[in-house]
Amino acid sequence: MRNEQTDVVIVGGGPNGIALAHYMGIYGIKTIVLEVNPDILPYPRAVGMDDEALRVLQTTGVTDEVVKDMIHNVPLRYFNAAGVCFAEVKPTVADYGWPMRNIFMQQLFEKSMRELLTKYSNVELRSGHEMLDLEQNDQAVQVQVKDQNGETYQITARYLIGADGGRSGVRKKVGIQLEGLTHPRKWVVVDAANDTLDAPYTALHADPSRPFVCIYLPYQQRRWEFMLFEGEDEEQMCQEENIRKLIRTHIGDDVDQLNIIRIRAYTHNSRVANRFIEGRVVLIGDAAHITPPWAGQGLNSGIRDVGNIAWKLAAVIKGYAAEKIIESYDVERRGHATDLVALADNMGMVLGLTNPLVAGIRDWIFQAFNNVDALRSHLVEFKFKPKPFLSKGLVYHPRNSVQKDDIVGKIFIQPDVQTVDQQRIKFDEVLGKWYSVIAFRKNPMQGLSSEMQQFWRDRETNFIQVNRSKSGLTRNQPLLSGENVISVEDIDHKLENWFVDARDEVVIVRPDRFIAATCSIEQLNATLEKLACQLQ
Repeated sequence: MRNEQTDVVIVGGGPNGIALAHYMGIYGIKTIVLEVNPDILPYPRAVGMDDEALRVLQTTGVTDEVVKDMIHNVPLRYFNAAGVCFAEVKPTVADYGWPMRNIFMQQLFEKSMRELLTKYSNVELRSGHEMLDLEQNDQAVQVQVKDQNGETYQITARYLIGADGGRSGVRKKVGIQLEGLTHPRKWVVVDAANDTLDAPYTALHADPSRPFVCIYLPYQQRRWEFMLFEGEDEEQMCQEENIRKLIRTHIGDDVDQLNIIRIRAYTHNSRVANRFIEGRVVLIGDAAHITPPWAGQGLNSGIRDVGNIAWKLAAVIKGYAAEKIIESYDVERRGHATDLVALADNMGMVLGLTNPLVAGIRDWIFQAFNNVDALRSHLVEFKFKPKPFLSKGLVYHPRNSVQKDDIVGKIFIQPDVQTVDQQRIKFDEVLGKWYSVIAFRKNPMQGLSSEMQQFWRDRETNFIQVNRSKSGLTRNQPLLSGENVISVEDIDHKLENWFVDARDEVVIVRPDRFIAATCSIEQLNATLEKLACQLQ
């Protein structure tokens, strides 16, 4: 049997698997992606992407292309039985450099991602190739594969990533269990084209007579989702004639011009794997956690997984870090993924109430929220969505106890900055794809020992000095830093405000844009030593 050698095998060529493949591409890691389906499914599945996920994708350089098929800043509205909006999520902030709510269609996203992947000579996507079996030892993973012609071969890799969805064969092969629940009510999902309904938002209709969802999509398409009640025949309800009757009650005769693309009934699950790693096998996306759709966080959680594990895999394979850092993926990701499953459960509970009296109480409570400025802001800006926070893992908390208000462990902001050649760009373009050490109005290499300088420069770390806007002598003479230090100007004063709030002079940012540590210039050498020990 033919035996191939590679660094990483990714099983599953969906959005998460291909996003990880892009990371392996930019890091120069030899990678093979196995996708059992020969073609991309031609209809929408995931339809929402948040700011955190777009920022993860930004590092790979794909965002300029994929956002061309996205609608930004799409509101989320809750409607009661009378059709009155009783709550709205309409975030306006973009702390991470991107809008918080973006609507897209997965098949278009996947098409762009796959086309962009072809530029990497070190990454190969093999469509129509199925993983049959896997075995692993302390040094490698052996994967048995069947190609599109029915012939079998073997791949030996240092790591295998299971990105093969909720029914993950990888997860089953290594004996990892999903824990959680299956919701009793099924929902029918309908995708329709030639839509003319003037409702440019995501609408959650909490009508106790039949809760339903109506989602505005790009290119004159729309998604409808209807709850099925106990005793209703799933097959009968999924017939196009009955679906058109349901939609007709909301849009009238306009339903006649709709082109129904697909109709499918779904069972919603809320499940998280009891571990995300087994030896050299790592689970990401739905293979690791399955989230109901109500918070729009299923795909987004998977993209966050990619952002966390990608640089760690690359660092280990390139010799920048010890293999032990892979273990931090489970420590850092499983808790937040679980929190987002709980958020989706709660939002689904609010939507799915079928008792008119209880639904009326819910509507009254939300109306009370809308009458209080602070509570309304909490809703509108989506502040109830749990933010990722690393209390453990590859971060350095100098205090004995970790507090939720700590800056370390949170995602660093991404404002625009101006480069020395007068270009306005997003800050991540300066940070690069590895660690970055950022100081405000000071040279971050000042006082560093030669050993620390060498250690971090060997790992392609960027040292950055942030200056105030127009702090040089003229437009053509910006304020420069020392040798091997990048200088940028804080155009909108957002970085200065951040450093003032942080009460520190330096921030060390990980490749996935989480804050690894903050300190003063005088403490920087010792702080970098602490972080270096975590990688060794």
